[in-house]
Amino acid sequence: MLVLNANYEPLNVCTTRRAIGLMSSDKASLVVNGRGYIQAVSRQVPAPSVIRLDRMVRRPFPQVKLSKQEVFRRDDFTCQYCGKQTGKLTLDHVVPRHLGGAHTWENLVAACPTCNHRKGGRTIDQATMRLMKDPKAPTATAEYIFGRYLKSFSEWEPFVEGW
Repeated sequence: MLVLNANYEPLNVCTTRRAIGLMSSDKASLVVNGRGYIQAVSRQVPAPSVIRLDRMVRRPFPQVKLSKQEVFRRDDFTCQYCGKQTGKLTLDHVVPRHLGGAHTWENLVAACPTCNHRKGGRTIDQATMRLMKDPKAPTATAEYIFGRYLKSFSEWEPFVEGW
């Protein structure tokens, strides 16, 4: 379930159990009931899709965590050397680790196994290869962070877009 701050800013995603707990303890209110109802012993409880916290919560600016899946997602599941979309991508360090390359957003790209093997432990200049686009850290917008959920939860779109 999507959790909104008091000003309707998307905060995070929680389980249905946690959302119902927040609503029953008067810490949050139901905004969208997109999932029907849950039958309790004595009553029906709405299964929330979007809840809003009653008090404003301060939090630091979100950052996208560096992980293999996030690099693939940033690169749109496409090899950054040949442009091939495949389900068997690998991570490639633009400047290899043994040559001083760091494990950072700016040094990691998605590569198909063929291109990764062809490049080997060399730099892109030594391997005479080119990148399709320069790697950089993705901006942590609400659309990027919660975008993967929008296919399953279309009712979240008005709350995620624009932040």
